[in-house]
Order: sequence, then structure tokens, then C-alpha cells
Amino acid sequence: MQRRTFIKNTAVAASAAVIGVDTFVQASPVAPPLIKKSLKYGMVTEKLSVLDKFKLLKDLGFDGVELDSPNDIDPKEILEARDKTGLELPGVVNSAHWKSPLSSADPKVREVCSKAMEKSLYDCKMYGGTTVLLVPGVVNEGTSYKDAYERSQAEIRKLIPIAEKTGIKIALENVWNNFLISPVEAARYVDEINHPLVGWYFDVGNILRYGWPEHWIEALGKRIMKIDIKEFSRKKQQDEGLWKGFNVELLEGDCNWPVVNQALAKIGYSGWASAEVPGGDRKRLEVISQKMDGIFKAV
Repeated sequence: MQRRTFIKNTAVAASAAVIGVDTFVQASPVAPPLIKKSLKYGMVTEKLSVLDKFKLLKDLGFDGVELDSPNDIDPKEILEARDKTGLELPGVVNSAHWKSPLSSADPKVREVCSKAMEKSLYDCKMYGGTTVLLVPGVVNEGTSYKDAYERSQAEIRKLIPIAEKTGIKIALENVWNNFLISPVEAARYVDEINHPLVGWYFDVGNILRYGWPEHWIEALGKRIMKIDIKEFSRKKQQDEGLWKGFNVELLEGDCNWPVVNQALAKIGYSGWASAEVPGGDRKRLEVISQKMDGIFKAV
């Protein structure tokens, strides 16, 4: 070993010993996990054409926007707006999964969602995206946990040939559906389907009601395909009511964004984050864009 290399290695080792191995490892440069900024199309409330809405979002620093699908917007308008502005369409949100869940006891209801998912997969491919967000099922008084689990998995498996044909991923989202409320169970649910095109669309804010995002990120790991961003205040929930917990601005709730970013970096996530919060006009959307910048940089 050359003397210069030996001295350099000795200095590095000494530094690690002084500040602690764990701290030293964490200090190593890591690529930021959240690098592309998106939001949901319905958050834009200004009465503009599709093209002008895309221009607005591009001007405000967004990299992409996610539409619901199926939708009633002319696909030519969407593609023209995409191509003229350079705003990407990273994915779509299935628009039938709440009213017609895949967990329903009625085969006709499940078929509505299944057909909608097929359309969503084809739409996403047409838009140039990579994921369809799907709420996998709903547990309620009329649908048991066991039935929701088995029915939804069976229906998702039926969709895999369309996913393979389009190359589009089915990304399951954690929501307040009384279903898959443990990160270990959520991971197992995906693993049992056992297909690379089925994974997770992790919503950071939705977990804060009954858990910690970093724990879910650790458990889900590489199964995470995309990230949804929102906030939640446990104090507001306690003082004002359950749903009032969402009435808090980004960066002002209980989400520890530096810890979330560290957890995402640890599993190797690097990609999209999509805001799912109350939208508004240009001024409001600019605030959201700036807040997201702060989240992206939180360390």
C-alpha cells in the first residue's frame, strides 16, 4: 500500500472512531429519495383548458400530474397538453375502487371495478405512465376481513394479464378502508400475489392515524412503487375529530419528514412523490409546490 493511501485510510478510520460508526455511515452521501414532484389533477380548481392547467403546473415547478381513470376528458387533449408542456403523467388513479370495490360480495360490483381497472391500465400506457393506483378492498359491516382479503386478491390476479400486456404496475394504496392496517400484513398481501407488477403506492399521511410512516417503509421495502404526500395532526384528531386531523398544512403535521426520507433512502427508493391535499388556484398550488420542495430537502 502506498504511504499516501495508508495515511488517507487511517484518517478516515480515525474519523469514524471519533464520531461513531453509525453516525459515520449516515454521513455518507445518499441520493435524495424524492426527486419528481406530482399532484392529483383534481387539485387544480381554476377553470382552464387541459392545456392551460398543464402549463400552470409546469410553471409552478411540478414535474407531473396524475389523472383519475376512467375519466371523461378527451385523450387527445391530454396527450397534446403533455407533449406541448413536457409535464409528465406518471400514473393514474382508478376512479371506481371506492364505489365498486374488488372486495364486494356482489360479482357484478367487482366486475365494475375490474373493467375500470382494465381501462385504467390501458389509459396509463397511453399517457406514458407506469402505475395505476388501486384501493384493493374495503372492510365494513357487510364485508368481513377474510372475504375482503380473498376476493380482492383473486380479482387482482385476474388483472395481471392486462398488466403484463401493458407493462403497467398495479400499485395498492393504504387508505382508511379498515383493511391491510399492518405493514407486515400489507407486505404479505403483495407477496402472496407474487408478481413484479403488483406493489404498493405508499401514502405517508394516511398512516399517521395509527402508525409511523418509517415503520411501514421499512416493512414494505422494495414493494413501494410510488409515494403519496399529505399531512395529519394527531392533536387535531383528538381535539376536533378524526377527519380534522388532515386539516394541517404540509410540514406542519406529525410526519417526521427527515426520518421518512432516511427510511426511503435506506430501501433505495428514488422517484415520484404526489401531493394529495386540498388544492385551489395558482396561489394555493404554488404554496403546495414550495412545501413539497421543503419535504424533498428535509434531512
